[in-house]
Amino acid sequence: MSPEIPTYKTNMMDVTQPRNAGMDWHEQALDLTRGIAAYVNCPLVAGLARVITKHPNADIANAFNHKQVACKMWALDRLFESCGGRFGRIWVLGGWYGVLPAMLFNDARFDIAAVDSIDIDPEVAPVARTLNREAGDRFRALTADMYALDYAAERPDLMVNTSCEHIADLRAWLALLPRGTTVLLQSNDYFSEPTHINCVASLAAFEAMAALREVRFSGELPTKNYTRFMLIGTV
Repeated sequence: MSPEIPTYKTNMMDVTQPRNAGMDWHEQALDLTRGIAAYVNCPLVAGLARVITKHPNADIANAFNHKQVACKMWALDRLFESCGGRFGRIWVLGGWYGVLPAMLFNDARFDIAAVDSIDIDPEVAPVARTLNREAGDRFRALTADMYALDYAAERPDLMVNTSCEHIADLRAWLALLPRGTTVLLQSNDYFSEPTHINCVASLAAFEAMAALREVRFSGELPTKNYTRFMLIGTV
């Protein structure tokens, strides 16, 4: 007589797919950001959830990756140390999806009346408005060419440009600003990126290119693939 072959009961939960197996990354990211926003009561994270919902094709993951965030946190820390936290109006040029304004509004150290995110690409403005919706009329996303702006008429308290590697002639642009304008500038030595048309090899080269009248901060932030340089001062 053949020995009896044992049988086993299988828990169906052990073989079924996870609940979110069929979800794409947008759905999972939306669930995650909504949950984090509810837990920490953070308007910035809530804004990211809105962007994922309303603008599924926006490259928000790239705009808010750890390297982008680290560079912007570095900028906010050094800005507060060198200029304090109270500003009337700030212009962020090349503002993309408005992540830096969102971080400024979310940072309790800063008391800011208004921030304008200005970019030549008209497709980014709706995303920036969605991200910064809770700022209300304190935030504007504008589509404009930075060379065509009337800087003398507006005279913002601070001019931010963290994409100087994309500007063919940095000195020509800085010459458009009224004397005494406070600026925060960033560039890098990431020469292998095709869209970077005016990188600098060193912090000293960046200082020479910008030729600011007063420098309140000058420093560099090494990353895996490149070094980011930053200047805070006046033209």
